[in-house]
Amino acid sequence: MRVLNRYLMGGFLRSLVMTMGVLTFVMYIGTVVKAIEYVTRGVSLMFILKIFAYEIPYTMGFVIPISVMTTTLLHFGRLSGDGEITAMKAGGISLAQIASPVFLCSIALSALCLWFQAELSPRAHHARREMMRDIGKEDPRALIQEGKTIANFPGMQVYIGRRDADRLEDIVIHQFGPHGIKGQIRAKAGKIDYDPATMAMELLLEQTRMTQYDQTGGGELRTLMANVYPMHLDLSGMMTRSAFKRKPNDMTFGELLAAEKDVTAYFPHLAGDAEKIERMRVKMATEASKRLALSLSCVAFTVLSVSLGLTSRRRQSSMGVGIALVLVFFFYLFIVVADSMVDHMPQWRPDFVPWIPVLLCEIAGGILLWKNR
Repeated sequence: MRVLNRYLMGGFLRSLVMTMGVLTFVMYIGTVVKAIEYVTRGVSLMFILKIFAYEIPYTMGFVIPISVMTTTLLHFGRLSGDGEITAMKAGGISLAQIASPVFLCSIALSALCLWFQAELSPRAHHARREMMRDIGKEDPRALIQEGKTIANFPGMQVYIGRRDADRLEDIVIHQFGPHGIKGQIRAKAGKIDYDPATMAMELLLEQTRMTQYDQTGGGELRTLMANVYPMHLDLSGMMTRSAFKRKPNDMTFGELLAAEKDVTAYFPHLAGDAEKIERMRVKMATEASKRLALSLSCVAFTVLSVSLGLTSRRRQSSMGVGIALVLVFFFYLFIVVADSMVDHMPQWRPDFVPWIPVLLCEIAGGILLWKNR
């Protein structure tokens, strides 16, 4: 029996590693595209590597359950298609003994997935948000992207139509005061420079049109024209901003449970607003349920995948992959529905919704396993 268990576990783990590698690569495609964009903006290699590292816990929290399901479908589909399941049953080996190595592996992977979801992923998510906010600390010129509005600079929004290194074209700058927009600057072209010693950015604008607005609602005050207009931006305040306030996605599982009991202790700005406090409590309960359901989905997917694999009479991997994709879509659809209910129907207990596909998978898998026992 030990030899058989090693054979079954070895085949499963080999397929699992390959599946996880493929799915991780697919999920990292978006991150790779972003990394290429950061390289073109002059962001350092170390910064990009940190972004990749912070993506790992979040990615693995999703990759592990999907990989377990896909691998189980393919593994037991191959065993069934080759007649090995029939041979083992004929040798007096029960279905429980055949599937037990994979079930034990799925339980261990559920525990690993829970660790990612409960601790590593929220901490990495919070650290990544802070890194993305502070992407301009090394060189604020990296913040400037053509075709996008940049709101990182204090008191203004900057739009650049085209950028070639430090040369800019089609520049639009909106300046804001305490009562709204106070000025607009348009320039046909310009050049940027940054001095890290003084934390100041210099903009030398060409063919510039400057419009000042009356913040009391009186419209335009005056318009000035200049062939060359220098702008000095003090970015020292941007470099010393305080850390992000934690959101439910940034909180560990223990913090979610504690904050659910005492919302105002973690979100003091909600004090006095009973409706917002209750909505935040529901949001944290839903987030906790999502993490638990996603982690335990490894076991639920295994129960269903083993039963579907046993009924398979084909060895085509495309069939197993297709079934896996349908199940994944079905599972994550409920997570999207739960998130939507938090904002629109919090009284309907959206924290129960992520458990629906888990229970359905276990019930359906249990019935199929009973029929194939």
